[in-house]
Amino acid sequence: MSQASSQSPEADALLRSEIDRSLRHPVMFFFTSGAAWLAVALLLGIISSAKVHAPGFLDSCSWLTYGRVQPAHLNALIYGWGCQAAFGTLVWLMARLSRQTCRAAGLILTAGHVWNFSVTLGVIGILAGGSTGVPWMEMPVFAWVPMLLSFVVISIWSMVQFKVRPAGHVFISQWYVLAALIWFPWVFASAHLMVHGFSGSPLMAAAINAWYRSALVFLFFTPTAIAAAYYLISKVTGRPIYSYSLSLLGFWSLAIIAPWAGMQKLAGAPIPNFLPYLGAAATILIAIPAIAVGVNLLKTAAGAPETVVNSPTLRFTVAGVIGLLVTGAACVFLNVPPILRMSQFTLSGYGFDVLAIYGFFSFVAFGMIYFVVPRITRREWLSSRLIKVHFFLSVYGVVTVALVAIFGGVMQGLGQEAFAQPWEDAAMRAYPYAVATTIAWIFLLFSNVFFFLHLALMWLRLGRRSSHPTLLGHGHHANLHDSIHGPEGDIDNAGPGSAPAH
Repeated sequence: MSQASSQSPEADALLRSEIDRSLRHPVMFFFTSGAAWLAVALLLGIISSAKVHAPGFLDSCSWLTYGRVQPAHLNALIYGWGCQAAFGTLVWLMARLSRQTCRAAGLILTAGHVWNFSVTLGVIGILAGGSTGVPWMEMPVFAWVPMLLSFVVISIWSMVQFKVRPAGHVFISQWYVLAALIWFPWVFASAHLMVHGFSGSPLMAAAINAWYRSALVFLFFTPTAIAAAYYLISKVTGRPIYSYSLSLLGFWSLAIIAPWAGMQKLAGAPIPNFLPYLGAAATILIAIPAIAVGVNLLKTAAGAPETVVNSPTLRFTVAGVIGLLVTGAACVFLNVPPILRMSQFTLSGYGFDVLAIYGFFSFVAFGMIYFVVPRITRREWLSSRLIKVHFFLSVYGVVTVALVAIFGGVMQGLGQEAFAQPWEDAAMRAYPYAVATTIAWIFLLFSNVFFFLHLALMWLRLGRRSSHPTLLGHGHHANLHDSIHGPEGDIDNAGPGSAPAH
């Protein structure tokens, strides 16, 4: 056991309080501005989805054509919500696990403002017609350099905290945090330099872009969410992680497999033949780390079923872990050769993106927010009913969007493969699925408007003044709260056997 963890419970609680206080402003900025961007992304998603089945919807405004709204929707979802939620998670986790207060909160907050301003200009640029036309990289080129520099500032200070931590265990969550901090600038800088910085073959630019989209999901959002899930499930249940060996298998298999995925999106294109097949094989093999992590975390959570039911943090986190398993299954289903050729140019790719970013990453991020915000604001959530509404509408919405888009895309692909039939018939097959997707986005927007208002009240420190956590069931349970551990089992180690659990 590390020297730091041998301190008295009172000293540990004081240190945690100081860490949380030092991070209050940057972490709350990332979470609240990310939640605001999520509402924007959902609104744009409703408009873009509606235009699939009702092309005349808002057709009088040139800024709201499908070709502008759809990329603006995805960029707001990825860089406005996803990245900022990830930044808040990474910064807080590294400080807590390294047991170091943050001495550069102002610098991190400034970097966050630069990132947010760059994304704002980029999304406006897309809607104004300045899109580059490269998926997930549509923002005008001027936005990317300040975004990269902002992340470098954030990551450097997190790595400094890791370097000066007290001697002891390097928790599995820290492995994933460090991986995300290192992989993101590599993926981000490499792709943008190759696509926008150097004039080369447009075909290879498309291949690099396909790799970038896959790498952003598997080498940034995935390790960030897994780090948070390992921390939260062990922390709230007070139990050690089920298997340290599975933890290692999940990490190293992701690190080895994920960089090779992505280029299967160009199957049939005139590029070296092995690249699409290698990409498809690697994406299928993503199921290995997904299963290793999913089984490990669900086995851990299964030891405290009542806690999972009553804790807002665990309810969202466990749902996100299930989303990881479904994402792994989708990786296999969509990339076997018979399905790959039917899903390349259909709604299926969009459904997979939503499943990975919302059904997996965002649910874990919500769990992280419900855990972290009371600790850095010193207030408890006002309403368990609002949390329940947020959870159930989010589940219904994302399941509908992801599964309907994936299945509808396969049906659309079947129509495209019927060469004797007009292509219009294949396009019309997507009509009912697009209607269902629009309705689901409306449910998601409704739930997240209330989530944003709930979060804003906490940011203004208008939450409940209570030492008891906001639970989703009735009463307060001993395994969720006591005078030493704090709300929702706020402990550092569940015992000597749990040292690797975080």
